[in-house]
Amino acid sequence: MSSTKSHVALVKTDNRKNGVKTSLKTLNVNPVRGKHVLIKPNFNTADVTPGSTDNDTLIALVEEIWAMGAKSISLGERSYPLTSEVMEKKGILPVLDKLNVKVIDFDRLDEKDWVLFKPKKSHWPNGFRIARPILNAECLVSTCCLKTHQFGGIFTLSLKLHVGVVPTFRHGYEYMKELHTSPDQRKMIAEINEPFKPALIVLDGIDAFVDGGPMTGTPAKGEVFLASADRVAIDAVGVAILKLLGSNEGIMKPKIFEQEQIARAAELGLGASSPSEIDVIPADKSSQDYRDRVAEVLSKG
Repeated sequence: MSSTKSHVALVKTDNRKNGVKTSLKTLNVNPVRGKHVLIKPNFNTADVTPGSTDNDTLIALVEEIWAMGAKSISLGERSYPLTSEVMEKKGILPVLDKLNVKVIDFDRLDEKDWVLFKPKKSHWPNGFRIARPILNAECLVSTCCLKTHQFGGIFTLSLKLHVGVVPTFRHGYEYMKELHTSPDQRKMIAEINEPFKPALIVLDGIDAFVDGGPMTGTPAKGEVFLASADRVAIDAVGVAILKLLGSNEGIMKPKIFEQEQIARAAELGLGASSPSEIDVIPADKSSQDYRDRVAEVLSKG
């Protein structure tokens, strides 16, 4: 593997446990050993995967993180509607309890635990707030789905996943209303990601939405898992897969690195800035052909 490139592990699979385990093994890094780990899932709603993180994916991820030597594991999220209702509907709370995972409901954070950021040249005119547990995480692991976003985001992969670390409404301000009504929404999504950095990202692309989303949409079988430490690289590969599956005009027409989420994130130095900086690594021989097809789409920009 080249050490100068961002690595994205790719596994062709229809099994979530295998997808998690093999993608992490292929990526061949272990930032969780001896660390207090915080997992950020896609629990925006309780809709069926890819509307939200599949419980089997989350269970497999937790088991792998324990096996990799984590000191502790927590899970943090801000959902829509209430986080507690979403988690209850998904039936994940008893499972997490058995797996010794502490749940941090961002809805229940004190006002002081939403930290204000006002970056220069930000498209958030009044700044934005980030949940303190995200900022304080010794090791952040994010897990996202593969899907389009019909409400202005174009796609929702790892960068968009982190909208859930910003409050809906706090300190008398409607952050989500501002985001979803702004013509700069996609740039604002990238900017949310600047104050923190996940150590690992795992993308479950077994099921995808190629139109609609994020809650429900036009389904497609991606049958793929990705893992990376680079949000920009994994999103670029994810968009390449959506192109390969055949998606809507918002995905198919622009070049990948001309997508505003990706372009702004690259501009901020959050990850790879071109396809040539990404190395897509197949997990095995059965993943090689799919990897080559994805890499060919990615190479076009």
